[in-house]
Amino acid sequence: MKKPVENVVKAPRTRIRKGDEVVVIAGADRGKTGRVIEVYPLRNRVLVEGVNVAKRSWKKNANPTYPQGGIHDKGMPIHLSNVMLADPKTGAGTRIGVRRDENGRVRVAKASNTDLKD
Repeated sequence: MKKPVENVVKAPRTRIRKGDEVVVIAGADRGKTGRVIEVYPLRNRVLVEGVNVAKRSWKKNANPTYPQGGIHDKGMPIHLSNVMLADPKTGAGTRIGVRRDENGRVRVAKASNTDLKD
């Protein structure tokens, strides 16, 4: 008897990548900018440096990073819809387009029509 095929969920492609500079457009941290540390495409979330920071308490010797324990900041992911890529020229939020080039596909900031470094 054959085993049923498991549903494999393919991660949706996001136009925001690790290392991009983004602007938060909604939520408690609206207006802040930061660099993307990690992208979670299956959960539609990104981890942005200095944004959505929570307090986390550690017991002594529970975490090798903090052997003394105590209360430390921990970055929490934010939804992709709440961030926009920062325009390289102005620093304001911009949409992202893709155009073909001799090097392949290139991401373009729609507001200033400048290429984004990858």
